[in-house]
Amino acid sequence: MSYRSKLPASWNDQPAARQVMIDLSSPGLAVFELERLLFTGRAIISHADEVWPRLYVGDQQSAENKSDLSRHRITHVLNAAHSRRRGRPDIYEDMAVTYMGVEARDACDYDMSANFRSAADFIHAALSRGGTVLVHCHVGVSRSATLVLAYLMLKQNLTLVEAICAVKDNRGVIPNRGFLRQLIRLNQQLFDKRS
Repeated sequence: MSYRSKLPASWNDQPAARQVMIDLSSPGLAVFELERLLFTGRAIISHADEVWPRLYVGDQQSAENKSDLSRHRITHVLNAAHSRRRGRPDIYEDMAVTYMGVEARDACDYDMSANFRSAADFIHAALSRGGTVLVHCHVGVSRSATLVLAYLMLKQNLTLVEAICAVKDNRGVIPNRGFLRQLIRLNQQLFDKRS
């Protein structure tokens, strides 16, 4: 498959052409190939990085740093590591921030796909209204990245490989293998639906 960046022209005026060949029909091989592609991503050098216009992936610290939230004009926070014990963070009470929490474990056997649509709807609604979204988990590489990749596939009509290419050049991410398998299934479902 040949891939040309689908980033909006206003955000990436001269997208680089890329050649990416990955066979997603063989799940075991596909996970390995996707991991190889992900490992070519940018190193993590900050707590949060913009991976799509007005969409950031970050860690727990980025979600708790009020000055960074203000500097990036974050209006919506999606916490992919929400805990029922802690509930909605008090930090956002005096800020104009809409919060959504997803109670997810970073484990290969956790069904993250159950959250794909609700997370994508939350992100899409925020971005459609001109908001800026931070999607985070503890480290900002697996749970949060998985939800952002699903959003790009569901709402921006990118394939899984295209979504990974769009994200990895802006933040090094590596969803766990179980999450990658779930994203491969989503990719196939969307492909079948469009065919």
